Amino acid sequence: MRNPARWAATLGLTATAVCGPLTGAAHAAPAATPASLYAPSALVLTTGHGESSATVTPERAVTLNCAPTASGTHPNAAAACAELRGVDGNFDALESKTGVWCTREYNPVVVRVDGVWQGQYVSYERTFGNECVKNSYGASVFAF
Repeated sequence: MRNPARWAATLGLTATAVCGPLTGAAHAAPAATPASLYAPSALVLTTGHGESSATVTPERAVTLNCAPTASGTHPNAAAACAELRGVDGNFDALESKTGVWCTREYNPVVVRVDGVWQGQYVSYERTFGNECVKNSYGASVFAF
């Protein structure tokens, strides 16, 4: 070997010419761009007759998407989304409509909600005394 320092420099320059510069930026994957500027709000609401969702076969199910616009199979998605935004997605904060009179018949109805509200996982279940009581809560969220 004539000059080891010269040999190392030649190898380094050859590697750079063949492979390109060895910098982190040259080999980094491009940053993923967000698909939406809105946090996801997509819910599945089910209802069925019985005491709890563990023992009830869902009789009806709808989807409700609230971001960026209201959509889904919910019969009144726009009103349901507006109502949920009004209570910051807190299903327990939905109040019964005033002036609604329901019978005292006990035929329990279970509503279950699963999905994501403004980027946060949601799992909610509530048993109402009957269909009338279920429909009296909120203007439209449970009316499906």
